[in-house]
Amino acid sequence: MKKRLFVFAVALCMSCSLSGCASGEVSVPDQAATDEKTETVEDTDQTQAQVQPTEEVIEEEQVKRLEPITSVDLLSDVELKEDNIYTCSYDGIDHDFILEFPQDTQNAPLLVMLHGYGGSASGFRTDIGIENIANEKGYAVVYVTGAPNAKDATSANGWNSGIGDSDNKDAEFLVSLVQYLENEYGLDKEKTYVAGFSNGAFMVHRLALQTGDTFEAFISVAGMMPESMWEARPISDISVSFLQVTGQKDDVVPKNSDGSADHSKAPAIESVIEYYVEMDGLDKVEEEEIGKKSKLTKYSSSSSPEGKKVWDVFIPDGRHSWPNTDITGIDMNQLIIDFIEAQ
Repeated sequence: MKKRLFVFAVALCMSCSLSGCASGEVSVPDQAATDEKTETVEDTDQTQAQVQPTEEVIEEEQVKRLEPITSVDLLSDVELKEDNIYTCSYDGIDHDFILEFPQDTQNAPLLVMLHGYGGSASGFRTDIGIENIANEKGYAVVYVTGAPNAKDATSANGWNSGIGDSDNKDAEFLVSLVQYLENEYGLDKEKTYVAGFSNGAFMVHRLALQTGDTFEAFISVAGMMPESMWEARPISDISVSFLQVTGQKDDVVPKNSDGSADHSKAPAIESVIEYYVEMDGLDKVEEEEIGKKSKLTKYSSSSSPEGKKVWDVFIPDGRHSWPNTDITGIDMNQLIIDFIEAQ
C-alpha cells in the first residue's frame, strides 16, 4: 500500500504516519506503525511575494516483502519432562512440546499442532486429540506450546503471527523444532504439515508466507492473516497447499461475505484465499456440500492434478471455535487428514 506525501513550494511539508489495529484474538490488539520521513522545503527565492502552491507527489519506497526463512539456530536444552512431554529453548525462550508417535517413526510424516491464544500443548491435545486417527495412519503428531510476549501484560502463551510488537522468533523456532524432530526420529522431511486454531491459525498464515520449504501443507481453523503479513506478503515465488476453515459468524476473521472486512485493517479471508490460489496458478475444480450444509470449495491445477491444492471450507452459523461434529456434521480431524493425504 503506497502512501503519498504532498509537498508545497511555500510552506513546510507535512509528515504523516500510518498506524493501525487489527483484531486477532479479542484480547490481542494489532498495533503496527510505519514511520515516514519528514522533509523540509526551503523557499530560496525571497522576492516571490505571492506564489501559487504547486503539488509534487513523492512516492514512498515499496513495502519490504517478507523474506523466506532459510536458516535457523539449533534447538537447545531439549529434555524429557514426563512421559512424552518435552521442554526446550530457542533464542532464550522456553517452550514445551508433546510427541505422539505411530508404531513406526522411520520416514513417518509429521503434523505440527498450534494452540490458540492463552492455550498450551497439553490443553490443545486434550481438546482436539487428532493423534487418535493420525497415529493409526502412520503420522507423528507434535503439539507445541507458544510463549508469552514480553510486551504483553497478560503473560499468556501465544504465537508471534505478526500482530502486535512481539520480538519472539516463533517462525524460526518452529522450523528449528521440525528439523530437530526430523533428524532425531528419522521422520520424512518431505511430508511435514502444520495446523493451528485461532492465534495458532494466524501463525499458520505467517508460516505459509515464510516457511514454504519446511511445510508441505498448511491448515488454518478460524484463522486470518494479520495486516502486517498481508502488506508484506511475497508477490512471487510462493506456492503452498492451504486449507482454510471459516465460520459464517466468526467475529474475529474479517469477511467480505458479511461486510466485516470493511471495518478491519486485516484482509478479508476471501482475498487471502484468492491470493493463495493465484500464487499457485490454480482453478476451481469442485464445490461440494459437507456436514450440515457447509460448503467446501476445492482448487487445483488442471494441468498438474498432483500439485498444490487449496481447500476453502465455509460453515453456516459457525463461530470462532473449533467445529463441533455434532453441530456442524464435520469431523475436523478427519478433514485435516483427508486434506493432507490429498497432497
